[in-house]
Amino acid sequence: MGQDLVFFGHEDLVQAVKERVSDMKRVGLLTSGGDCQALNATMRGVVKALGNNIEELEVYGFMNGYKGLIYGDYRLLTPKDFSGILTQGGTIIGSSRQPFKLMRVPDEKGLDKVEAMKQNYYKLRLDCLVILGGNGTQKTANLLREEGLNIIHLPKTIDNDIYGTDMTFGFYSAVNIATDAIDCIHTTAASHNRVFIVEIMGHKVGWLTLYSGIAGGADIILIPEIPYHIDKVIEAIDKRTKAGKGFTVIAVAEGAISAPDSKKSKKELKKKMETKKYPSVAYELAEEILERSGTEVRITVPGHTQRGGSPCPYDRALSTRLGAAAAKLILDEQYGYMVGIVNNKTQKVPLKDVAGKLKTVSPDDQFIKEAKLLGISFGD
Repeated sequence: MGQDLVFFGHEDLVQAVKERVSDMKRVGLLTSGGDCQALNATMRGVVKALGNNIEELEVYGFMNGYKGLIYGDYRLLTPKDFSGILTQGGTIIGSSRQPFKLMRVPDEKGLDKVEAMKQNYYKLRLDCLVILGGNGTQKTANLLREEGLNIIHLPKTIDNDIYGTDMTFGFYSAVNIATDAIDCIHTTAASHNRVFIVEIMGHKVGWLTLYSGIAGGADIILIPEIPYHIDKVIEAIDKRTKAGKGFTVIAVAEGAISAPDSKKSKKELKKKMETKKYPSVAYELAEEILERSGTEVRITVPGHTQRGGSPCPYDRALSTRLGAAAAKLILDEQYGYMVGIVNNKTQKVPLKDVAGKLKTVSPDDQFIKEAKLLGISFGD
């Protein structure tokens, strides 16, 4: 007649509760730095894979990046929170920028930020904290690993500049948007025989400008890794004019730098920045082109549209893979890793080996050489 009843004494009950607690997995999620299109898709991948393999699971979202972890601003997330967010841009738990160099500096009330983060981690009895972010985020993630917390990092940035992974989620979505901007510029540039400068995001590296510039058919591509000579830029414009092509499209990274400026010290560059009359490199470049060639120049800055909108199909697939791979590490209790993509396979990469390193475009990169064969100028 049904199952036999089992009665627990006090010690047995305590032991049963302990065993149930031990079976419970408690995971924290945190998104830090600039947002991008596939943060939600990645978190969904983590939680969906964990929920499919663990009966007892609690997921805590720390609100607005490391701020939430520092000041204990978090909420318990439910499966409903992760339903329907595969295609949703931004991040459901918010983000913020917290400079790594200030992490060891107490806040205005004297709070030890690192100790506060540790205490909030232990307060929730987390088994692991999954951190989604770029280079600065990764450095703080590694700091927390060094402090003894179980950390997994997932590489997010539209810049694709994280060392140890071939690809970051958010990159291809941004490439699509930047390319669309260049595509739209082509028709108006051709109609008016103008030089158009499209300024693409990327302070330190040029992957986004390189990919979108080539995909959008830009005639000149200027990136931070290859200091440009204005004479070479003018030369490329004149060459097109002589060939009967009355317009030129220039894709320039916001961190592009002229050859003369690249030889200046940090102090000299800082002084120039403080006294500059140009909002960005695109405006300085435009004035130089106008002065030297007399050609009419227009500037387009897609700006934060490159971070917005829905993730492209590639990023949705990539994010889901990275999320599932992160879940596998949690299930196997393997911590202290970034989940990267190496030769199109997910791979665990020790955080200590990659934190603080930047993946830049080499001037000798095969992609650069191929672009030059097409006649694209890099101003060098």
